[in-house]
Amino acid sequence: MKKIKVAFVCHGNICRSPMAQYVFENLVEKQGLKDSFHIDSMATSREEIGAGIYPNARAELIKHNIHGFENHRAKQFTKLDYDTFDYVIVMDEENLWGMKWIIGNDDKNKIYKLLDFTKEKGDVEDPWYTRNFDKVFNEIDNGCKCLLEYLKQQL
Repeated sequence: MKKIKVAFVCHGNICRSPMAQYVFENLVEKQGLKDSFHIDSMATSREEIGAGIYPNARAELIKHNIHGFENHRAKQFTKLDYDTFDYVIVMDEENLWGMKWIIGNDDKNKIYKLLDFTKEKGDVEDPWYTRNFDKVFNEIDNGCKCLLEYLKQQL
C-alpha cells in the first residue's frame, strides 16, 4: 500500500508545524488510517534545529490529550524532502517565501497553506509572537481535519 507523505512546515519547527504534525497523527490514528500516511514536520529556518517543542505548544497539545511529541527535535526542510513528500503544508505566507529559498519553484505543485483546505483560508499566525496558542491550536485542528477529509479521497 502506498502511503501519502505529508510534511508540515513553519519557521522554526517548534510551535505550529509540530502541533500540526501531532494533531494530524492523532486524527489519522483515531480514524484507523495510520498505515496510509507518513507524517513529519520541519522548519524553513535553521534557528531552532535540535530544539524540542516550545513549552506553550506542548502544553496546548497536552490540554487536548495529544501526545507522542516527547522526542521531537526541530529540523530543516531540504530539497530532498521536497522530492520525498507528496504534500508540503506550510502555515503562512512567510513560510511560502522561505520554501522558495530552499527549493526554488514549486514545480510539482506540492506546497499548500494549511488553511487553504478550510473555508476561512489565510495564515495560521505565529504564536511565538502573538502568544495565542489556543487560537492557533484551533486553526491547526480545523485545518488538519479539512486536510484529512481532502486526502481521504485519494486513498
